Amino acid sequence: MLMYIAHINEKDDNYQSVEEHSYNVAKLAEAFSIQPMGNVVFNAGLFHDVGKFQALFQRRISGEDVRVEHSGCGAQLCVKNYPNSLLGFVMAYCIAGHHSGLPNGGSKNDTADMATLYGRIEREYEDYSAWKGSLSAKPFSDSQFISFLTADCNNDKRKIIDKLAFWIRYCFSCLTDADTIDSAGFCGEDIVAPMKTDFKRCLMRLNEHFNSFEAHTVLQKKRSAIQAQVFDGVQQSGEIYTINMPTGSGKTLCSVKFALERAIAAGKKRIIYVIPYNSIIDQTASVFEGIFGRDMELLRHQSTFSYSDDEQYSSEYSVKAKYNSENWQADFIITTAVQFFETICSHQKSRLRKLHNMADSIIVFDEVHQLPLKYLRPCLQAVTCVTKYLNAQAVFMTATMPDFKPLLEKYSFANTNVVDLVRDKKDFIYFRKCHYDFWAQQDREFIVQQALEAPSALIIVNKRQTARDIFSLCTGEKYHLSTYMTARDRERTISRIKMRLSSLAADYPDWKNVPPERRICVVSTSLIEAGVDLDFYTVYRELTGLDSILQAGGRCNREGHREYGDVHIFELPDSGNDDIKTNLTRSIIEKYETLDSEEAIREYYDRLFAINDQQIDKMGMSGEKGAAVNISIPFQDIDMNMIDSPTISLVVMQDEACRKMIEGLRFSGRANVRSLQKYTCTIYCYELEQLSKQGVVDDCNGIIWLTDEKYYDEKIGIIFEGRDYIVGDEGDIMSITVPSEGGGIIL
Repeated sequence: MLMYIAHINEKDDNYQSVEEHSYNVAKLAEAFSIQPMGNVVFNAGLFHDVGKFQALFQRRISGEDVRVEHSGCGAQLCVKNYPNSLLGFVMAYCIAGHHSGLPNGGSKNDTADMATLYGRIEREYEDYSAWKGSLSAKPFSDSQFISFLTADCNNDKRKIIDKLAFWIRYCFSCLTDADTIDSAGFCGEDIVAPMKTDFKRCLMRLNEHFNSFEAHTVLQKKRSAIQAQVFDGVQQSGEIYTINMPTGSGKTLCSVKFALERAIAAGKKRIIYVIPYNSIIDQTASVFEGIFGRDMELLRHQSTFSYSDDEQYSSEYSVKAKYNSENWQADFIITTAVQFFETICSHQKSRLRKLHNMADSIIVFDEVHQLPLKYLRPCLQAVTCVTKYLNAQAVFMTATMPDFKPLLEKYSFANTNVVDLVRDKKDFIYFRKCHYDFWAQQDREFIVQQALEAPSALIIVNKRQTARDIFSLCTGEKYHLSTYMTARDRERTISRIKMRLSSLAADYPDWKNVPPERRICVVSTSLIEAGVDLDFYTVYRELTGLDSILQAGGRCNREGHREYGDVHIFELPDSGNDDIKTNLTRSIIEKYETLDSEEAIREYYDRLFAINDQQIDKMGMSGEKGAAVNISIPFQDIDMNMIDSPTISLVVMQDEACRKMIEGLRFSGRANVRSLQKYTCTIYCYELEQLSKQGVVDDCNGIIWLTDEKYYDEKIGIIFEGRDYIVGDEGDIMSITVPSEGGGIIL
């Protein structure tokens, strides 16, 4: 019998037949899947490479320089062999995209030259019917799947299509992971073991950590009482758990203890800890690694972190982490909201491959209130599908909790079991460590003058240029934070601020008679508001959304050393703040004397969601409203860009390692993007144009870097006009600034 070859191992010249590979992938995909999708993904695995039965493909794999498409054959087979079958189309989507990503569905009128699913089905391929003598499919039931698909959708056709989009992505995940693993295994690539975590040992370590705290003060006792409510709910059965705890009550470790106990009690495979910002992961991961030690092999999956660049990780650990980040086999994962939700709502193979491994997990969403309004509907749908159908459980955690129950009912799927773990909120009053007052319009000079009188002050503004302007007005010991700075410099600055604040608190525990030269002033954008563990005497916050203001308040009197700290909310005359969140906050300030009360927070979110209802409802997991009216889903057109900002990453060559990476990029066209992340700052397109006009940027394959070091300052970040330095008559160094738009020289 003629052997049809799927792969050749170039190391030993062994051959893998299409039949062997197809059955391997089918069985592995089925093992990954839940029911009722097991037989479906088995068949998708069985038929995904039937195009390799073409004579032209066999000529190509034997070394001939010929072009041949093989993935379209399996898609065509599923549609034609299972006419009018919904599951036939599910398999066709998965097979057609198993190399290039899920395609757009298109329409029945699409022609063969189009890259849509319908277009590829219409193409003429060489005879691949030899599969019939080798492969035997399993039966499946469309009627059972349709019943499963329509459940919890309340006869809402759009929700049904959204749910269908999820299941196509899920089946695609099972198929592509199985295909990748079997292909790599046959071709001699090393199979790296999953990263393991001993949940019971970790829980023991964490309990020891908790037991080391002695609750003496009233605040410490109230913190323990609130946390006890969470731990008491471990045995409750739910799909989504909410942990609404005030700032300073120990949410992070409390949530991890709950996740570990719940994972042990419910027999879950992994814990996924989802954080809104890259900057917070560094601090959180450091805490976890410090407590759990060798009992946890922590997988950090974020764009700004590279294991190979961190000296504390061995090369073996780095290889293991890289491999496990591709499909999330690790037991304990810490990642960003961007990575998590783009994994579920993407069309790309590299992202979706991880999706099936979210099953049987405990997934903790830190600062869940920061889910973007534009993508709130698909985010809630994604969480619901993973928890309701993949046997996972989610934990929503924040100090400013929206009422998610009506949101889930309206935008997601019905009958979601939501368990509120902190029902008794009477002790929240003990964590109100700040007074909030509103100063209306004040100029920059007044804000700076007031801030410089405080032992330590934090000024948070909405725009990076505003932060830079106010920073320039400050005197004494001052620090600046914004994304105009590279991640490397932001991390270093935050570490320096922590050290200096700690020293100040030790030297002046009563905060009295602090001399001007010891006072500390930090000017920042909102990046400092979440997850950055800093404690200031006074905070000044430019008017914005109530959630951000309360997050800013979490940086004031954080440790409760005084009865109350002061958070001054101000407006700048030229701020131009007229967005929905800002206007809504003005009305909340006028109505409520206590901004951090449960009533104020609840009204803020209720009104915010009501005002933005049309925007929220527009996007679902199958795309924008009206885009998917049938099984033709535009996967590649779905724009799920969680980082909704027209900014560009700019690399700043700050050390020899970065310079070598850029040199390598120039010569080879390739670079380790993750390793470069810590050297990047973000700028707007028009700002890049300014730098381009001055000839100080270069690019290669989408990576843009700064070529003139005079255009970057470690304290304030990127600058948009050049600086030249000359030595004066007495040896003094003077800076000459040449404005980007011309107009003379400034000394």
